[in-house]
Amino acid sequence: MKQTTSSITHKKVTTKREAFLNEMERVVPWSRLLKLIEPYYPKAGNGRPPMPMETMLRIYFLQQWYSLSDPAAEEVLYDIEIMRRFAQLELFDDAIPDETTILKFRHMIERHTLSEAIFADINNHLVEKGIRVSQGSMVDATIIQTASSTKNKDKKRDAEMHSTRKNNQYYFGMKIHIGTDVNSNAIHSATVTPANTADITELPKLLRERDRVVFADAGYTSDSYKRGARALGMSWKVNDKRKVGKEMSASQKKQNRKNSSVRARIEHCFRVIKCQFGYQKARYKGLEKNRVQVFTLLGLVNLYMLRGRLEG
Repeated sequence: MKQTTSSITHKKVTTKREAFLNEMERVVPWSRLLKLIEPYYPKAGNGRPPMPMETMLRIYFLQQWYSLSDPAAEEVLYDIEIMRRFAQLELFDDAIPDETTILKFRHMIERHTLSEAIFADINNHLVEKGIRVSQGSMVDATIIQTASSTKNKDKKRDAEMHSTRKNNQYYFGMKIHIGTDVNSNAIHSATVTPANTADITELPKLLRERDRVVFADAGYTSDSYKRGARALGMSWKVNDKRKVGKEMSASQKKQNRKNSSVRARIEHCFRVIKCQFGYQKARYKGLEKNRVQVFTLLGLVNLYMLRGRLEG
C-alpha cells in the first residue's frame, strides 16, 4: 500500500472507520478474489487503460460497507483520506475513478454473476482457515423495504416487489432468506424473494445435504416438513406455533425457549447487514440487481462476524 501523507502518519487517534477498514484489510482474501475476477476484467488495449483491478474491488466493497451509490463513492474518494487510502489511491498522484467507471465495474459483477462466486469463494476461504463446519443449520428471513411511491417515470411501484404484513404493519419490498451453520453462524445459503413469499417455501433451498438438525422460528412450523425431516433422520428444532383457540403446553414453551437460545444467533447476521452495513432499503429496481448486491453483502458479513477467528 502507498505511503500516507505526514498529517495522517502523525495523527494519534484511530477512528472507528479506520479501525474497521484495517480489520477488513487483514481478513478479506484479496488475492483469491482478484484471481476470481481477473478473467472478466477489461485488459489494457488501444483505449484508455483500465483502473487497477484491486482498486476497483476495494471501492466496490466500500460501497457495500457504507451503503454508497456510484456518485457517492466517487465523492468519498475525494473527501475522505482513510477511504482513499484503503482503495490504494493518492489524491495528487493517482486518477480517481469517476462514477461511470465505478458503475461499469458494478455492472461487470452483475453481468457475470460474480457476487455469488465471491460469496462461495469467501466461504471456501473460511473452511481453509479452519472454521469448523457442523451438520446443522439455522434458517431465518428478514424484510428489506423498497420505495413504494408511484412518483417515478413509470408511474407505478416495482412490479417484482410485493407487500406483506408483519406484526400488524405492512411492508413493501423483498425478503432475504438465509441458512447459517450452527457452529460458526457463517451464512452458507441464501435466496432473495418478494416480501410476500412464505418463509417455509424457501426452507429446502437453505439446507445442506449433510445437515442433521435444523433450527428455526415458528414461521417455519409445518407438520409435513417435520415428518419429512424425521424420515430423513434429521432433528427438527423448529419452534411450535400456538394453534387457534388452544394454548401451548408447558413442555412446548420450554422446548421453544431451548430452541430459541440457539436459533437467536442467526439474528446477528441481520444486525450486521442492517445496522453495521446500513442495508435497510433496497437500492435498485427489480429482484436480480438487488440479489447480486445481497450475495456480496452476505460474503462480507461472514468475514466481519468471523474476523476474530481469522486474525487469531
